[in-house]
Amino acid sequence: MISARFRIELPKTLWVTELSQQYPQATFRLLSGNHHDNHAVELGEAITDNPDEVVEAMRSHTSISNYELLDAADRRVLGKYETNDTQLYEFVEAESLTIEFPVTVKNGWYEFDLTGTRDELNALQRRLDAAPLSYELQWLITERDADELLTDRQQEILNAAIRQGYFEVPRECTLGELAETLAVDKSTVSTVLRRAESQVLKWFVTRDHQPQK
Repeated sequence: MISARFRIELPKTLWVTELSQQYPQATFRLLSGNHHDNHAVELGEAITDNPDEVVEAMRSHTSISNYELLDAADRRVLGKYETNDTQLYEFVEAESLTIEFPVTVKNGWYEFDLTGTRDELNALQRRLDAAPLSYELQWLITERDADELLTDRQQEILNAAIRQGYFEVPRECTLGELAETLAVDKSTVSTVLRRAESQVLKWFVTRDHQPQK
């Protein structure tokens, strides 16, 4: 199996395209979603300097219904809602691939990880090449690469850092907050992260990568 991360330009017709461009500094993150015929039920969060405005914009958008605010703290708001924008699910289902949450959206682009066979990912790239929207293949790694690249502990902490937005610009959590989430002291998290980052960077610059569109 192969895992890959794609960054793809969003169609202009989607609600999240509109709002992410209206609030270009905000990060929208789809945490989970269930596709039902012509609609989807989603759990999503937004990291923004204008949380009240973003929540109101989502509540009032014609593509969103039954918005329920579940949590609000500092710059983060978490909500559950229904939407009739289901192109992401249809796109992935057409390729028989498994999408991995979270899906991150920022300023008209969305980023997500996929897992599949080499043939499935090649077919996806051919479809993307033929589509009018731009895309980037940010990384691609085989299961064997992943097993050899990082220890289980490094993978655990690196994945948590990505989920919490530690590598976002600007950062969405501090090293201390990440350590608290993992129930580990800050110095341990820092050391493990540095080693994991070093391994990933060395792997990245010393192997051939798929061409980008």
